[in-house]
Amino acid sequence: MRSLHHLYSTHKTFLLLRLTSFFLLLFIFLSNHRNLVQAQVFIYAGCSQEKYQPNSPFEGNLNSFLTSVVSSSSQASYNSFAIGNGTSIPAEAIVYGLYQCRGDLKTIDCSRCMESAVNQIGLVCPYSYGAALQLEGCYVRYEHNDFLGTLDTSLRYKKCSKSINNDAEFFRRRDDVIADLQTAMGFKVSSSGLVEGYAQCLGDLSSGDCSSCLADAVGMLKTLCGSAAAADVLLGQCYARYWASGYYDFASELNPMICIESSISMADKMSIKKRAGIFG
Repeated sequence: MRSLHHLYSTHKTFLLLRLTSFFLLLFIFLSNHRNLVQAQVFIYAGCSQEKYQPNSPFEGNLNSFLTSVVSSSSQASYNSFAIGNGTSIPAEAIVYGLYQCRGDLKTIDCSRCMESAVNQIGLVCPYSYGAALQLEGCYVRYEHNDFLGTLDTSLRYKKCSKSINNDAEFFRRRDDVIADLQTAMGFKVSSSGLVEGYAQCLGDLSSGDCSSCLADAVGMLKTLCGSAAAADVLLGQCYARYWASGYYDFASELNPMICIESSISMADKMSIKKRAGIFG
């Protein structure tokens, strides 16, 4: 009888271990899938009004650039390109471009995000001489003029949540976070109490230009979004975000219903297509 009882207990323990392992693996899979889907949520796009001709030298270089972006993103979270520069092709056929993933993305998620961005940019901005597309986790831009390393602090997108009133502790914590974010060199995460945030500059900026860009972004978080519980500001070459802990969740990211506003000034007469009605 003891032998049967021992066998039953061992079998029960084994089943519990297998079930625990299964649910742990399922949790990891769902968490990774959620992060990947969130990274590919559309934020904004901008397209130049000037168009290139199909089968032109520019189109060939653009295709080379987009292929290089996908290939490079499997190894690095940032890269810049000048396709056709130094060759005998006309200057207007040169493609200058870059891509960048959010600093906390794994390499595989960065690569998948960039694949999604590359697939979308041609649909959103067909035959455009210049285009930029921002997903939640990655960004890609190209032009036929050399913009690389040139500071651009124009506002591209902002999102402000509902306001918080009469909460001095929240505002003190928020101010601590955004002051810390202003010191970012590259990608930085900050938290204070129940307030969290992160900021990032594009990789083509010098440290001085990164500081200038983030100073503007942090200033706009307060001036444009006031007492919001959560806010995003994306400028031409940097962005900053803060939120009250637990404010952002998967559903709200996919269905942004709370006081979303876009106020975007794109260079080179770029037309903007916002998250709501992108193809409208």
